[in-house]
Amino acid sequence: MKNSPAPKGSLWTILKILEWTTQFFKDNSIEGPRASAEILLAHALGLNRLDLYLQYDQPLHGQELQYFKTFIKKRVAGEPVAYITGTKSFWSIDLNVNRDVLIPRPETECLVEEAIKILDEKTQCVKNVLELGTGSGAVIIALALEHQRHNYWASDISPAAIKVATANAAKYDLPSRIGFFCGRWFDPVKDSLSWDLIVSNPPYIKKEDIGLLQPEILKFEPNTALDGGADGLGALRCIIEQSHRYLSPNGRLILEMGFDQRDAVESITRECNQYGEIHFRQDYCGLDRIAIIKKTAVSKGL
Repeated sequence: MKNSPAPKGSLWTILKILEWTTQFFKDNSIEGPRASAEILLAHALGLNRLDLYLQYDQPLHGQELQYFKTFIKKRVAGEPVAYITGTKSFWSIDLNVNRDVLIPRPETECLVEEAIKILDEKTQCVKNVLELGTGSGAVIIALALEHQRHNYWASDISPAAIKVATANAAKYDLPSRIGFFCGRWFDPVKDSLSWDLIVSNPPYIKKEDIGLLQPEILKFEPNTALDGGADGLGALRCIIEQSHRYLSPNGRLILEMGFDQRDAVESITRECNQYGEIHFRQDYCGLDRIAIIKKTAVSKGL
């Protein structure tokens, strides 16, 4: 680790400490050095990022500097910014996150967009919506805020993740509108009602590729939310093969997947012989990311 003179004393204004931290992060190969510095400094001072530039000549005092220094050390050690601050923006909401849940990614907003298209459809029917593997609750909360007349449920195998998701729902006055269940995939809802829409961002990384992930992902984010088994398709296969049993006729299943898994997901879907349509959506980088699968109107048996 390269060392730079440590900031100290009241001569360190917001702008000076921001510039120093950005360079320090660059010297230590931290991804997004300027953004990381801005987010962490704003959080340490209880400001938003714009305020940093509106108050650029404000000096930092000793206690503020020491508090911010703990953030710098954590970031240089590889801890993601979202875990340091305990928050992450997704869609139009600010979520609490910790190491019990994955940090929501921008590409997952594509899943939300596709789900909203279905919820936007002109119909008088109230839809039942289920999310599998909710994590922080990002997806189901975004949907419940966008379409308040529908019914929402979400499950996760991790009790700790359900605790985070429930707390996030409470921030937006949604606890009574989202039913949270703890268990593996459909296990908590096997004897429940049928679903008009099922959404999921399941683990889809090959087990052998887990070790190749960025250190900050590998060291800090929950492995169970990343590991898709030997071929990366374990969770996707399970969800596709079971969803038709729980979907209403013409119900839809929307899945996030790996950019190289389109052919495999399509093959698994066709082999089930329970789905009438499958379409794919690319993410903001132009990579295949979302599968939209429609159940046939008439069940073909199990």
